[in-house]
Amino acid sequence: MIYSNETYQIIGAAMEVHKTLGFGFLEAVYQEAMEIELARRNIPFISQKRIQIQYKEVTLNQYYITDLFCFDKIVVELKAVSTILPEHEAQLLNYLKATKTKLGLLFNFGEESLTFKRFVNTPTPIRANPQL
Repeated sequence: MIYSNETYQIIGAAMEVHKTLGFGFLEAVYQEAMEIELARRNIPFISQKRIQIQYKEVTLNQYYITDLFCFDKIVVELKAVSTILPEHEAQLLNYLKATKTKLGLLFNFGEESLTFKRFVNTPTPIRANPQL
């Protein structure tokens, strides 16, 4: 498992935030609380990091903003919803692809128990089209 120590530290911070606040707040509340908890634990992070998107070696005007970027190698996306949906997962996967980052964590503070998913960005092999 890649970045297991770093992942463990981030999950611990999220568990503390959820244990302290519970569920039912807006995502912005959990964002701020996570920033405080990560700082208290000396976990390096960038909040609201802008991700530039490349298209054929041209930087697009459009960009993504991650909730947290930890240890300069892990994208962390926070949600406060009743359940994680496929579009939340797709959002994180797009962040991983755009940053060429290997690992992402998706947390949901909107349920009675904290839930999270771990995503590993693996390059998709290009397959030859036999019909061409």
